[in-house]
Amino acid sequence: MAKKAKRRGRPPGAKSPDKMDIGQLRQYIEKLQAALGKKVSEQRAYFEAKLSELTGIGAPKRRGRPPGSGTAKKKKGTRRKATPKYRSRKDPKLLWSGRGVTPVWMREEMKGTKLKKEDFLIAKA
Repeated sequence: MAKKAKRRGRPPGAKSPDKMDIGQLRQYIEKLQAALGKKVSEQRAYFEAKLSELTGIGAPKRRGRPPGSGTAKKKKGTRRKATPKYRSRKDPKLLWSGRGVTPVWMREEMKGTKLKKEDFLIAKA
């Protein structure tokens, strides 16, 4: 026997909101608001539980200001420039701090030779 296709849309006997009178429409709206309120409270409880896991189980709750409302001090200024650790053998003006990608001048000087990165280190006085 052939399988019956699933019906889509409203169940049989349900009225469309267009054809309801005011009393039925108010009940329909109240029912939707109750369902929405229930969903919101469930989601809120879920996310508050997750947040408490992330912030630490034994952390005391702060009252007054919401979290992230400017209670932490902001850093001002910029970082100090990194001191150079490597110097070119061909051109002593070329320096590198050792951060980031290896500079082109160092790659070219190492290419085809037995020089290594350690050979370019600046001697500490």
